[in-house]
Amino acid sequence: MVKNTNSLGIIPARFASTRFPGKPLVEILGKTMIRRVYEQVSKSGLNNIVVATDDERIFTHVKDFGGNVVMTSPDHTSGTDRCAEVAALPQYADIEIIVNIQGDEPFIQPSQIDLAVDVLIKNKNYPIATLAKQIEQTEAIFNPNVVKVVFGENMQALYFSRSPVPYLRNVPQAEWLAQGRFFKHIGLYAFRREALLAVAALLPGQLERDESLEQLRWLENGYAIGIALTEFETIGIDVPEDILRVGR
Repeated sequence: MVKNTNSLGIIPARFASTRFPGKPLVEILGKTMIRRVYEQVSKSGLNNIVVATDDERIFTHVKDFGGNVVMTSPDHTSGTDRCAEVAALPQYADIEIIVNIQGDEPFIQPSQIDLAVDVLIKNKNYPIATLAKQIEQTEAIFNPNVVKVVFGENMQALYFSRSPVPYLRNVPQAEWLAQGRFFKHIGLYAFRREALLAVAALLPGQLERDESLEQLRWLENGYAIGIALTEFETIGIDVPEDILRVGR
């Protein structure tokens, strides 16, 4: 793997999760979740990796397994804000591309990270890039916890929604999967450094408040988001019961 020396992967990790306190330190098949994420990211083309946390336990653990970690403010409301704090540090002033990797996806594919970075390398007009995967089950179309994305022929995001988009008029819902194309948004983001710092300073807009989707804030403010398609499904760990799906 050829490393991109001007890239940085940031893994936000906080201890005080409402639905799953201490989630980054839970063991999955003999390793903590945060370590598994870190090791997967290290297999990508990113040259620099750092965990951004607000908890001493996570900080110490990452240090113990040899990872890079920085302490950040406990007041951040999103992983994007935590990433922006790290991106603003002097040691990262020369970084061009920063990838926000969710700390609760221990089996993320390194190729997915490289896909998102590649969008920014190939298209200088995009300040942000993310991923999508074609939906293969009807129930996912109508599940509000599965975020859908629609994009144009140029692979630029048009909208993200918890609702089924596009809406297939005059088609029975049982036939939507067969007659339409629906894409799940994969919540991994690659930013140009200046774009990350700028969007973190924006206030939430009406669409974000309506859908509770942060990326709509960026669209509302005119930031183009490039899309790359992935064949890999993500396995997020949101609640303790999710551990049973992947083993322990």
